[in-house]
Amino acid sequence: MSSNSRGASHDLRWDWDPRDEQIQHNQSAAYDDLRERCPVARSEALGWSLTRHDDVVEAVTDDATFSSSVSVHVAVPNGMDAPEHTAFRAVVDRSFTPDLVQAFTPTLQEIAADQLSAALRADGEIEVMSAIAEPFAARAQCAYLGWPRTVAQALQDWAHESATATRARDRAQLNKVAEQFDRIIVEMLDQQRAAGPHGPSTIVAQLLEEQIDGKPLSDSQLVSIVRNWTAGELGTIAAAVGIIIEFLARRPDMLEMLHTRPEVRQAAMDEMLRLEAPLIANRRRTTRSVTMRGRTIEADAPVTVLWAAAQRDPRVFEDPAEFRLDRDPNDNLLYGRGPHYCPGEGLSRLELGVLLDELLLKAPAFTLAPHREIVRAVYPSGGFSEVRITLV
Repeated sequence: MSSNSRGASHDLRWDWDPRDEQIQHNQSAAYDDLRERCPVARSEALGWSLTRHDDVVEAVTDDATFSSSVSVHVAVPNGMDAPEHTAFRAVVDRSFTPDLVQAFTPTLQEIAADQLSAALRADGEIEVMSAIAEPFAARAQCAYLGWPRTVAQALQDWAHESATATRARDRAQLNKVAEQFDRIIVEMLDQQRAAGPHGPSTIVAQLLEEQIDGKPLSDSQLVSIVRNWTAGELGTIAAAVGIIIEFLARRPDMLEMLHTRPEVRQAAMDEMLRLEAPLIANRRRTTRSVTMRGRTIEADAPVTVLWAAAQRDPRVFEDPAEFRLDRDPNDNLLYGRGPHYCPGEGLSRLELGVLLDELLLKAPAFTLAPHREIVRAVYPSGGFSEVRITLV
């Protein structure tokens, strides 16, 4: 949409408060309402928020207008634009090749089987997020990077502390948590370097061999790459696991379908994660003044693309609140769109697919625990913070 569009409005009133208790109570429903009421909305906390599918796609594919460089801190490659982004993205992509991901399958199957066996031994209720989703995501992340399992708990603690500080907008605590995490990464880098050329062949070892313009990656660049992977992996994979299990516990007909029709499992998971987004939003910043739906977004303005709203846009998804397997997969923005499309899509699909297969094997029937309310996650997290199930 051109910045010369007519009907531009310079109204600077706040349209909504993303941190309002009613919105946090059920983010999906709140974003549905916002998308229909005020598709380009302004708030103090998030700047300009885009909620409709086509607007979100425009923003994430037009990096000349909607820059990903939104922070003063190094963010490799998420916080970069072309041409800088292109070189670093190639480094990241080489860490997620189909061969590397496929080779990880046996290890992932062992992790999923072990984690589910431990969780399902519990009598009575099982709290999905703490017993399955979060530890599985952390263990998978550590194993893929070649880190020892002992680091997994530190990653879980970091994820919780980071999310808490983000919600509280506690900049000092955020910096402290970031420094703690950086120390973990640097220690792992140092251990890999100390092992030398005869050390284990890991993703981290591969990163240490990478170069940009003939120069090795600096520690700050390496730390940023791994931090971005970990932040995305822990939060979204754990959220996705919780969303899938909650859906199946609530819909025994869908659980039965997945037992009898394994060929639709991937499409079914994508649809579950369209209905309830594991990743709520991403940030951008405008490089120029641009008008969208009659509202002028000034240059150098913070913009939030609300995936959770775009994924339920009725202009693209007929009966958007309904689970359907006949949707066009190209409309689903689960892994993003444009130059910052998720490089770890293949790994994420493998993780979720392996866990689902193990779940169907070890827990063929389960339901939501009676007389227990699910607790929804609050921004910036997606999905649920507490889901309790019982085996049938």
